[in-house]
Amino acid sequence: MAQAILIEGLIYALTALGVFVTFRILDFADLTVDGTFPLGGAVAALCLLRGAPPALAFALVFLAGCAGGLATAAIHTALKVPGLLAGILTMTMLYSVNIRIMEGKSYVSFLRLDTLFVALRRGGAGPLHGEAATLVFVLVFVLCVKLVCDLFFRTDFGLTMGALGGNPQMIVSQGMNPAVVKAVGIAFSNGLVALSGAFASLYNGFADAGGGNGIVVSGLASVMLGEFLLKSNKIMLLTSRVVLGSVLYRALMFAARVHGHEVGMGPNDFKLVTGALIVACLIASKYRGAFFSDVFGKRKRNG
Repeated sequence: MAQAILIEGLIYALTALGVFVTFRILDFADLTVDGTFPLGGAVAALCLLRGAPPALAFALVFLAGCAGGLATAAIHTALKVPGLLAGILTMTMLYSVNIRIMEGKSYVSFLRLDTLFVALRRGGAGPLHGEAATLVFVLVFVLCVKLVCDLFFRTDFGLTMGALGGNPQMIVSQGMNPAVVKAVGIAFSNGLVALSGAFASLYNGFADAGGGNGIVVSGLASVMLGEFLLKSNKIMLLTSRVVLGSVLYRALMFAARVHGHEVGMGPNDFKLVTGALIVACLIASKYRGAFFSDVFGKRKRNG
C-alpha cells in the first residue's frame, strides 16, 4: 500500500512540477496540461506498438509535450489570445490528436505488452523485485528531473524566466523577448506533464485519450499542499516541496478511497474532494498569513 502511494505520488510529481513552472514561476494559468498528460500516454502507446526502445520513447514523449506547450504559447503570444483560452483551445484539439496517434482508438491496453514496469516487476534490478524495483526506478528518475529543474533555474535564462512571472517589464529592459521566455517555460512544463502521463499509462496498463480530465487541478492541489510543508525561496526546496506535496495528495486520495464509504463518499466524489482541498488551502494560506502577521506584530510592539 505504502509503495503504491509513493509510486503514484512520484509519477504525478512530474505533473506537479510542470504545473509549478506555469502557475508559480510564469504566473500563467495553463490548461494545456489536461491535453498533454494523455498525449504522453498516447505517444508511449505508439512507441510500444512500434517496438521503440524506452529511451527513444521517453524522448519522443517529452518532445510531444513540448510541442503541445508551444502550440498554446503560439496561440497566446502570436494571436493575442488570453492564456486561459489558449490552453483550453490546445487541450481540446489535443483530444483528437491523441486519438489519431493511437490509430483511431480512444483506449489502448498494455496488458499483453512487455512494458518497462512489467520488466521491472518481473526481473527487478539486482536484489530489488516487484513494486520495490518500480519504486526505486521512479524515484531515481524523478530526482534526476528535479535536479535538472534545479540546475536550469539557476542559469541566467532560468533566472530570467523566474523574473518574468513577477516583473515582465524588467525582462524587456534587459533586451530579452518575454514571448520567447514564456514559450520555453510553457513547453518545458508540458514536456514534464507528458512524461508523467506516459509513466502513469505504463504503470496503470493502458492509455486513455481522455485520461487528462482534471489533471491540472490535482497538480495545483499538490503544489499548494507542498507549500504548507516547507517555506523557502530556494529553488531546491521549492521543487522538493512540490514532490512531497504530490505524494501527500496521493496519500489523501488513497485515504478517501479506502474510508470514503464511511461517510457515503463514492469514486465520483474525488474531484469534489480535490476542489474542496484547494479551496481549503487557499483559505488556510490567507488566514495563516494574517495570523503570523498579528503574532509577530504584537511581539514587536511588546518588545
